Amino acid sequence: MSALIKQASEHWRYVAPLLTKPTNEAEYDVLVAALDELLAMVGDDEDRPLASLASSIGSLLEAYDESVRPMPKVSGAEALRYLMQEHQLAQSDLPEIGTQSVVSEILGGRRQLNVRHIRALSKRFNVPVDVFF
Repeated sequence: MSALIKQASEHWRYVAPLLTKPTNEAEYDVLVAALDELLAMVGDDEDRPLASLASSIGSLLEAYDESVRPMPKVSGAEALRYLMQEHQLAQSDLPEIGTQSVVSEILGGRRQLNVRHIRALSKRFNVPVDVFF
């Protein structure tokens, strides 16, 4: 047995809960607390030794969320409407789309978001572009 595997096996019972996808809300909550603690330690420094552990835990939490609480399918206009409401924006507050009348047409379903709109909105709201598809 290699030294690495020997160390891992000796400490596995302590590490395993941090590297296993949660199967229920209690396990999920433990991982969320662990991630919060890790992020407080690591901050924005991706070179810190525990940054990759934080990333792995984030992926496990995301996988659980997607399996237990899938996002409903919505149109680009519905996603935009939601983001506007969350950020308390009026139609005139979105110059990256165009004038207030253009935003109104998009929200009313009379016009579709185009690629330029989607890229700009993705950047502005810091969300993946597929939110608007």
